[in-house]
Amino acid sequence: MIFPPGAMHRMTVEAVSEKTYDAVIVGSGISGSIIAKELAAAGKHVLILEAGPGGDRTLSGYEDYLNRYYATAAKDNQSPYPLNANASMPRSTDARKITPGQPNTSAYLVQNGPLSTDTTYTRVLGGTTMHWEAKILRMLPEDFEMRTRFGHGEDWPLGYQDLEKYYEMAEREMGVSGDAVDQPKLGVKFNGYVFPMQGLPLSYLDRMVANGIDGTKVKVDGEVVELKVRAFPQGRNGIPNAAYDGGKGYVPIGAVSTSQVEVGGRCQGNNNCVPICPIQAKYHAGKTLAKALQTGRVDILAQSVASKVCYDRDNGRITHIEFKTYHDPSSPQHVKGTARGHIFVLGANAIENPRLLLASAVPNTSGLIGRNLMDHAYLLSWALMPVVCGTMRGTNCTGGITDLRGGSFRNKQAAFSVDIHNDGWGWAAGSPASDLLEMVDSRYKFGAELRHDLADRITRQLQFAFMVEVLPNPSNRVGVDPAYTDQLGNMRPVISFSVPDYTMRGVAYARQFARLMFQRLGAADHTAYDPSDYGYQTYEGEGYAIRGGNHLGGTHVMGTNKSNSVVNPDLRSWDHENLFLVGGGSMPTIGTANVTNTLAALCFKSVKAMLKQLS
Repeated sequence: MIFPPGAMHRMTVEAVSEKTYDAVIVGSGISGSIIAKELAAAGKHVLILEAGPGGDRTLSGYEDYLNRYYATAAKDNQSPYPLNANASMPRSTDARKITPGQPNTSAYLVQNGPLSTDTTYTRVLGGTTMHWEAKILRMLPEDFEMRTRFGHGEDWPLGYQDLEKYYEMAEREMGVSGDAVDQPKLGVKFNGYVFPMQGLPLSYLDRMVANGIDGTKVKVDGEVVELKVRAFPQGRNGIPNAAYDGGKGYVPIGAVSTSQVEVGGRCQGNNNCVPICPIQAKYHAGKTLAKALQTGRVDILAQSVASKVCYDRDNGRITHIEFKTYHDPSSPQHVKGTARGHIFVLGANAIENPRLLLASAVPNTSGLIGRNLMDHAYLLSWALMPVVCGTMRGTNCTGGITDLRGGSFRNKQAAFSVDIHNDGWGWAAGSPASDLLEMVDSRYKFGAELRHDLADRITRQLQFAFMVEVLPNPSNRVGVDPAYTDQLGNMRPVISFSVPDYTMRGVAYARQFARLMFQRLGAADHTAYDPSDYGYQTYEGEGYAIRGGNHLGGTHVMGTNKSNSVVNPDLRSWDHENLFLVGGGSMPTIGTANVTNTLAALCFKSVKAMLKQLS
């Protein structure tokens, strides 16, 4: 992201504390950035409090992230981003198997179990879109009516049709590449709509899988489903679609020529786009934030952690937010400030939003703040294809199987989407390092033979990642405890999470599904789940290792009244008329879609209510 000179207002704690803004936003991720941009475009003055550093606002700052990623040995989701004890970020390597009654307190997330989650999120300018996968799926119409249709989960207070135009706005903002006719119907009708950019092609591995399984029919609870490998819509620059916007076309954010690779180039299929795209072809919220800053009506105070939401006890209105601004990420030294506004927007994720509210002891009639934490339960299955199939070519995930995202079988078991991973067994088994160690230590390979066998093995690796839905459960929650604080003295989030039987029935079916697909492909199944694994869980006598998806939702859910929900369909708090809680936490269910597209659509809807209130 490149901001023009002067666009980034260098605010001080003193200057911020003396002003009253139209809106104060906590967090500069996709939610906060969209709302800041829309409010500023309407003439409103906005303050963004960002817990992480703001130095990545330039090209050189982004390249610092890249260089850190290239230099580090452990290339996990957070490896490009510096350690920051004042705004700690969960890492997948933090997860530990939990002994009952002994929570894992060794990392930022305090985990009570019974399941230990490896979910991560990034606390830097741009939020978790700095490391996301950038698959862009809409939720299905049936996902909004889970209780009515299937007797599980909860119904939304709005339907798919209410979000359709906002989905289009979100897809425009992110510059989605996709082919609408390639998406499975399952109740979604695009009615002539085309995505802003043409769809990215299936990878060679995708096509090899498609050749083996397209047309295969499977039965789920008596329902017959025909399978087809389809390309996912992507939040990445591709070829602008001339038919978009009634034939006006689309101008992507950043360059699109393959010869212009410095900023916002066309996707080149780099396999390390998670955690960071080397050419910024992948959308991140900094691109939206840049447009917000260009208005001159948005101030950002970076390295400033919101510490308390304060309210008027007589009328419930939020009066101000207290924050702590630090200079050195390694030092607890900080100064305190106060942010005042007419409306307040918590735009962090479904863990940080409730953590702040609970730490602030903000009243809530429903008692649901922090409850119903959701994340997709990922089951990985991996196999070795009989021939070289192009593994490591393309972004992490270009295509998959989406035919089991919906159907009548959801009366009994969870639905799922299947990602075909182009990055081999990296997530599942630590490849290629694990392959190298096995060949050297166990098979005594070296020299030319080692190079040949290693390349042959890696380029035949196939991994299916099953994204299985998890429904709301009040016992799955985010809490706080004064015994657990960070370096600044702010209470850390305490997580309690388990995977219900409804989801585990979907997990069990997914494992059998993988075995069948591997047989169809002639692939040797290498899947093995270790009972000592932190995500190991048994169901009906068989063990599985469950991974988190970083798709957080449900901890300040929307609903029809203050007794059954935290916010209304505009994402405004029932109890505090000038407080908006945006992001995945307001979603009553998450279905089988990555949450980003839906939460972005909800932000475009919510900002209309904010503007009406401000006027």
